[in-house]
Amino acid sequence: MIPAVTVCPMESRHLSEVAEIEALCFAEPWSANALRLLTGESGFGVVALNEEARILGYGGMLIAPDEGQITNIAVHPDHRRLGVGHAILSALEQEALDRGLEQLSLEVRVSNLAAISLYERHGFEAAGRRRGFYRHPTEDGLVMLLHLSESN
Repeated sequence: MIPAVTVCPMESRHLSEVAEIEALCFAEPWSANALRLLTGESGFGVVALNEEARILGYGGMLIAPDEGQITNIAVHPDHRRLGVGHAILSALEQEALDRGLEQLSLEVRVSNLAAISLYERHGFEAAGRRRGFYRHPTEDGLVMLLHLSESN
């Protein structure tokens, strides 16, 4: 069953729960303190909440004058493949448009076919490969770009 999801800006009060999801999803997770970057001037983060206001997932991006770099999108393992990642990515794209950014970029493990498929459905295209970008295990990163002026 697809959960009812509300996506809202990430706030400091969300950081400990976001860090728990981060630790479940990544071999080298960001700490709650590092995730704070997504609540400051140079970053933007969102959380996807269920009806009980529990965080199902989150996403974040760092912001430069004309570009956003998506840092992470993570969905709690119990809530994957239910549209939560789509809702998070859509919210990040909307924020980028609202800020007048021209493009979004991200890196994803080449083996993460579910994430690559999500990004492709949103119009991201492969733009390069970073050899040995990821650790634990060592793996290449696929660089993907979305040109926002072309996606509207």
